Amino acid sequence: MTHPLFHRPFTRAVKVGSDATWAVTRLAVRSSLAVPRLAAGALGRRLVPEPPCGTVPPGRTMRLPGRGSTFVVDVPGPTPDAPVVVLLHGLACTAYLNWFPVLGSLSDRFRVVTFDQRWHGRGIVSEEFRIEDCADDVVAVLDALGICHAVLAGYSLGGFVAQETWHRHPDRVAGLVLASTARNGKGKLQERLFFDALAATMNPITRLAAAKVEQLAQSLPLTPDVELTDLTSWSLRQVRSTSGWAYPAVVNAVGHYDSSPWIGDVDVPTAVVVTEKDHAIPTRRQHKLAAAIPGAKVFSAPGGHASVVLDAGRWQPVFEAALEDVWTRAGADVASATHPLRDVSAG
Repeated sequence: MTHPLFHRPFTRAVKVGSDATWAVTRLAVRSSLAVPRLAAGALGRRLVPEPPCGTVPPGRTMRLPGRGSTFVVDVPGPTPDAPVVVLLHGLACTAYLNWFPVLGSLSDRFRVVTFDQRWHGRGIVSEEFRIEDCADDVVAVLDALGICHAVLAGYSLGGFVAQETWHRHPDRVAGLVLASTARNGKGKLQERLFFDALAATMNPITRLAAAKVEQLAQSLPLTPDVELTDLTSWSLRQVRSTSGWAYPAVVNAVGHYDSSPWIGDVDVPTAVVVTEKDHAIPTRRQHKLAAAIPGAKVFSAPGGHASVVLDAGRWQPVFEAALEDVWTRAGADVASATHPLRDVSAG
């Protein structure tokens, strides 16, 4: 089946300039879809590990004043004052799909919060996708749940969002766990050409893409399935809950993001989980991120970029060790920092 992005109305909307320019643009769009298409293929071949139980924790749709609505999962910790970790998912994922292997085990130690980021799943749909807006969404969710401080753990796209959240709201971030991510999305000449072409593609069709993302989001059930009796089918439904029109816009935002001018100012405990066989975000860039942050510790995972799900058995212990290290260094003074809930309505 042809992907919606390759239908003729789409090609007419974005075909601008010379044939050479169009060829580069088309390559950029196709390449931006590589990760989600490969992920869907892997899920279809039943590479996803079985979780320790047959369900995932239920969540709810939460309205964030002035921003929109998103799907939030809030898993209580072992005690009311358990430390809080916010899990931020990657491109083409949802909160459930990215993090379902760890939700149960982390809740033995932490209060665990995760949510669908904008333009993904049941997340907020805006006129354009910006990482800065995603960072502000994190704080809006913290406000809605009455949480003052949390460790932010971000995978891939979520790692960029976690960095930006510290940059914009440093008083709300107790620590950072940055997994399979980097300071920026481009460096080499071919990467700069790729993202320049992608930006040229997206600029004239951003409103159309947003409308398509909104159309799919409106068609979804209010809450996703929590039963994992058929894990492959469940995972594929999670993949398909994000519109293909979102991928180029999100990749474009990542490609033009750059934290390198200020990342050296990060002053909270930080761990960088490096996937040592990563080709989506090259391993060398992950190590450069760690080297740029004062006091950051490196935790090496043996797999590739999708090992958060497809190699969870080896990735998860590394991630949990990184998270525990950050909370130990953050100290008990922020572990239970909460404030009364604000007036927030749930859908």
